[in-house]
Amino acid sequence: MMRRALLGGLTSIMMFTTPALSEGLFDSRETLGFGRLFSNDFFGDGEDRWRTGSYAVSWMRGPEWGGQLPAGFGELIEYRFRTEIIAPDKLNRTVPDDRRYAGVASVGIHTHFARGAAEFSLGADAVFIGEQTGLGEFQKNFHERVDAPDVEILDDQLGNDVYLTGLAEMGQTIRVQENLTVRPFVEAQAGVETLVRVGGDLRWGLVGQNDLWARDVTTGQRYRATEVDDAFGIALTLGGDLAYVADSAYLPDDGSVELKDSRHRLRAGMSIQGLGPSVFYGLTYLGEEFEEQDEGQLTGSLHVNFKF
Repeated sequence: MMRRALLGGLTSIMMFTTPALSEGLFDSRETLGFGRLFSNDFFGDGEDRWRTGSYAVSWMRGPEWGGQLPAGFGELIEYRFRTEIIAPDKLNRTVPDDRRYAGVASVGIHTHFARGAAEFSLGADAVFIGEQTGLGEFQKNFHERVDAPDVEILDDQLGNDVYLTGLAEMGQTIRVQENLTVRPFVEAQAGVETLVRVGGDLRWGLVGQNDLWARDVTTGQRYRATEVDDAFGIALTLGGDLAYVADSAYLPDDGSVELKDSRHRLRAGMSIQGLGPSVFYGLTYLGEEFEEQDEGQLTGSLHVNFKF
């Protein structure tokens, strides 16, 4: 019931507004920037399991960026591209009480706007899972080249499927001091995973203060999608959230494990900007997602931007 209600509401919004969004390819909007974030547990606990790796790219287009979200729905649009590999604990053998392997690739369109002090992000993605993504073979070949553990579980990966997924977030940036902000948010998603999430992010420092930000789906880390702010120094971030999860295509009801109906994330990060490239490195603790999972995991996120 929760999934149908959320997906119905989000899909209705997108049906009425997709024409306005799609005009972004043909009108006078300009490219504001590209946001990128690479996440992998190699940079965290090094275990190569579960939410083991993802890569997100955000192409932002809209009116000239002045440090504030526009008020008009559809004025600023984000074309979002993601890949993710979700794996069981062991890559060389099937374990009954563990999640199945899944390659995930998605493409979507989102809009960011403000109403008063409230900041909104609304959009939809087509999420492809299974062998059709080619990510299983990619990981298998990559492991062979770098002499990493063999990937021998692809025969048991989740089957090919496509999910229309709606995502909505509402937040508010509260400036406590000149260089300190707190941003509580709520989020709803329906499709490949159906959930409601509440959380917050704290940011200290001047780096990226006037930039446009996007949120990574897997870790919740926020990453810069513009590079207009060239302030010298560092910025520190802390964040966390708690979600109620109704269902997940990654953990189907007919599988060998049971979906947990609650999920939490804790994250921290540092941005450094000065001479040379700007760098962001973050760590995220992802709590257990299924009942048989005996512990959480730690994954790292990296973004490097070279200026020429």
